[in-house]
Amino acid sequence: MGQPRADVPAPIDPTTTAAWARLGELAARYRSDDGTWTTTLTGLFTEPDRVEAHTHPAGDLHVDLSKNLVDAGVLAELVALAREVGLEGHRDAMFAGERINVTEDRAVLHTALRLPRDAELHVDGQDVVADVHEVLDRVYAFATQVRTGAWRGFSGERIRTVVNIGIGGSDLGPVMAYEALTPYVDDALTCRFISNVDPTDAAQTLAGLDPASTLFIVSSKTFTTLETLTNARLSRTWLLDGLREAGVLGADDGDDSPAAREAVARHFVAVSTALDKVADFGIDPANAFGFWDWVGGRYSLDSAIGTSLAIAVGPERFAELLDGFHTMDEHFRTAPLPQNVPALMGLLNVWYVNFLGAHTHAVLPYAQSLHRFPAYLQQLTMESNGKGVRWDGASVRTDTGEVFWGEPGTNGQHAFYQLLHQGTRIVPADFIAFVNPAHPLRDGETDVHELLLANFLAQTRALAFGKSAEEVRAEGTAEAVVAARVFPGNRPTTSILAPALTPAVLGQLIALYEHITFTQGVVWGIDSFDQWGVELGKQLAKQIAPALSGDDSVLDAQDPSTQSLVRYYREHRER
Repeated sequence: MGQPRADVPAPIDPTTTAAWARLGELAARYRSDDGTWTTTLTGLFTEPDRVEAHTHPAGDLHVDLSKNLVDAGVLAELVALAREVGLEGHRDAMFAGERINVTEDRAVLHTALRLPRDAELHVDGQDVVADVHEVLDRVYAFATQVRTGAWRGFSGERIRTVVNIGIGGSDLGPVMAYEALTPYVDDALTCRFISNVDPTDAAQTLAGLDPASTLFIVSSKTFTTLETLTNARLSRTWLLDGLREAGVLGADDGDDSPAAREAVARHFVAVSTALDKVADFGIDPANAFGFWDWVGGRYSLDSAIGTSLAIAVGPERFAELLDGFHTMDEHFRTAPLPQNVPALMGLLNVWYVNFLGAHTHAVLPYAQSLHRFPAYLQQLTMESNGKGVRWDGASVRTDTGEVFWGEPGTNGQHAFYQLLHQGTRIVPADFIAFVNPAHPLRDGETDVHELLLANFLAQTRALAFGKSAEEVRAEGTAEAVVAARVFPGNRPTTSILAPALTPAVLGQLIALYEHITFTQGVVWGIDSFDQWGVELGKQLAKQIAPALSGDDSVLDAQDPSTQSLVRYYREHRER
């Protein structure tokens, strides 16, 4: 890790800006001290041309912000806030490769991963675009070998299953994108994913697979990640044992025999820059694909971390994904703030968190293929902005971050929408849907996709405008249950539509939320690109592990609660 930079100016405290003060005054007009809404979406929709004024294109995305609890005055002050804290300058510094990751003294250049081949971006005298495309070319060449059958396993079998072993960004990105783009996956290939150090994950993922036709991709930049390396070793043992059982390896071919080493080399590749450790594991360093310290894990899908996806959908489709990322990058980089969709959505989140008291944010894709997208965004947003310290080391002066969560519609409608509609908490929600389905099915005369979209449209309307007591009574409802059937409305939503869930559109969606996250981080004055908060638990786990195995001296050093839990474990563990 680099040393924190001492020459970086302190962030501008947003609470000291004129826009922040004016936003506070405006917020008081939206909600009274007792929590009653004094400005409503029903009232806001009396504004002429509201929908047109608050709907914006961003690449292939059609983004309707009109059902958010803002008027033109609030949006103007949010844009003013962005300018007062220097959002545009920080954005330009990121795209230029300046070291805006202050605590690690690193550039933040996930956007360089999707720059076209003819672009140039020099950082410390090195053209990072050339470096990116050199690795991409190697990934694409390898993906083509696997897809065509030129790359075969130790016994000569064609590869039919690719198992990605990673955790965090090395898992959440690839598995989310694979699930989202399943219609584009080669029918002859299947991808599976192992991340959790719980042995159940590896056991269930490997169950039923043929070792002779299985390829493993071990994704760990340093090749030291505890969970990833543990699962890689379990998978190596599974491979060699399986090849012995099949007679491909002899019973006397130990794990260190030349034949076993050759088998590992044919069935394992790595995404890592630690070539010595890769070689020690048994992977040929020529089959290790690297990336750079200016790529954070949660921003790494479009690097070599996406190798499993490139194999599954092919280099051409992977390139379309990168083009989608770049399209949204260019929108964020060049669009004026009043029409800049990622900036506006990030600023709306600040409005809800800091002025209207929201603590969570729901992402509700009306597309089963995006069922892992909310989980992906949990890491992106909460690992980035779940911080209480600014980039200069001072404590923040506002609430930061929000809990991101969600499930696909219509499943969520039968689970947690009750709270969204009639609960006491404000939960801003993003609704995502696509005009054209991957699977256009009919139920008799009913277009099932149109049924899905009808629910998408109905839910945002119900959340915005609700149902009054008078409307409930007009339906003949007994007075005793009228209150229970009232929908107060005034629940803010953003609607995002696109023609179809293509690789390019997926790239645009991911980059949209990357830049939303960046916008919020700049306003709050935090470094959105480090993640020191994940370190302590990992360190303590290594210290506590010997106590579980029977080391009483380590046990004695623990707090009383941990000691009690370890003793319970020892008493009940069946060996």
